[in-house]
Amino acid sequence: MVTTKQKLTLFWFRRDLRFDDNAGLYHALCNHQAVLAFFIFDDNILKHLPKKDARVLFIHQSIADLKEKFQEMGSDLLVKHGNPLEIIKQLTEEFLVDAIYTNTDYEPEAIKRDDKVKKHCEEKLIQFLSYKDQVIFEKKEIVTDLQKPYTVYTPYKKKWLAALSPFYLKPHPNKEYKKNLHQVKKTTALVSLGELGFESFEFDFPKPEVSTKILKEYGEKRDFPAMNATSHLGLHLRFGTVSVRELAREAKAQNSDVWLSELVWRDFFMQIVWNFPHVEKSSFRPQFDTVAWRKDKAEFKKWTLGQTGYPMVDAGMRELNATGFMHNRVRMVTASFLTKHLLMYWYEGERYFAEKLLDYDLAANNGNWQWSAGTGCDAAPYFRIFNPTSQLERFDKDLKYIKKWVPEYGTDQYVKPMVEHTFARERALTEFKRALK
Repeated sequence: MVTTKQKLTLFWFRRDLRFDDNAGLYHALCNHQAVLAFFIFDDNILKHLPKKDARVLFIHQSIADLKEKFQEMGSDLLVKHGNPLEIIKQLTEEFLVDAIYTNTDYEPEAIKRDDKVKKHCEEKLIQFLSYKDQVIFEKKEIVTDLQKPYTVYTPYKKKWLAALSPFYLKPHPNKEYKKNLHQVKKTTALVSLGELGFESFEFDFPKPEVSTKILKEYGEKRDFPAMNATSHLGLHLRFGTVSVRELAREAKAQNSDVWLSELVWRDFFMQIVWNFPHVEKSSFRPQFDTVAWRKDKAEFKKWTLGQTGYPMVDAGMRELNATGFMHNRVRMVTASFLTKHLLMYWYEGERYFAEKLLDYDLAANNGNWQWSAGTGCDAAPYFRIFNPTSQLERFDKDLKYIKKWVPEYGTDQYVKPMVEHTFARERALTEFKRALK
């Protein structure tokens, strides 16, 4: 049977929205001579988001930039909207596809999605190949001497650093193989935000680079929320508009060990989600699901609005609501307050952060919430309870951060603390101990 279909290799963009140093794209270009890239706006994700969502705006802008780059090279980036499996079925009908390349995703729902696509590819005798790209070490690359996944960070970090060699940080030279992109005579238009069902608006996104000054001073200044001393690269790491290998190389070049350790934490939580997928919705340590967690909609609402009477908690929540960002030190304080002072289940707070954070990443968000709650991976979990007042005195003693976000602090207009610290701490310890019996 003679076919007029074009013979192509497809590359599927997901959390890797860049051309340079893209592992899966590199392997596709190295091994094939007509590579066509595509991206899918996944309805399964979009339908749960508000119509004015800065993350969708960021993805759309990143895709527009990426599409332009492909067009400058004589190719194009196909942009589709719908159910990934159905769209891939359509593409494999439209073209004579020999392989689909992509980069590995480690989240439970993404794994289910990929398994369905992989099954379709097997039925069509199409290769489905995925590569490590968004982490330095994945899955079971860093394991204990007994070949078990690490569940405590410190020994994981030690082995991670020992395993790190120039090989793992080497960039993929994609530009050298751009000649293997599928060349097109006519390009396609990008679907608009309106066609996706979302609003367009102005938003000032952080830039995809970090200054040498911030890297050099990171260990000294990162805990002070009033200082502009963190990288703000979470958004770019989340959607892959920067290469994690490039950032790790930069951290090593500047001897910024503390900043490099943040990338280690990222890998750690990613391998936790892959090895222990139950953590997505349940406590890593199941016994903590039996804690007598409180449910109080009014109190939860006060926490979300930044009306708890604890200024560092309130400043953090207001910053999150207004900007989609919260300083990492403050994230720990606000999460600890909800789970320990108010004794509310960590998943409720994790979901709120998932809705609001520009840099929301399931593995990191889940891991940090469970760390703060004491239900996750930690050698000494439940009895770590942050004192919001002492945290304020230590990390914002001049009240610069507080005055920015809680201007009424120190006046009669500021709300009274919704719970007394000592009482709340003892209540949390009592309930956690009871769950461990």
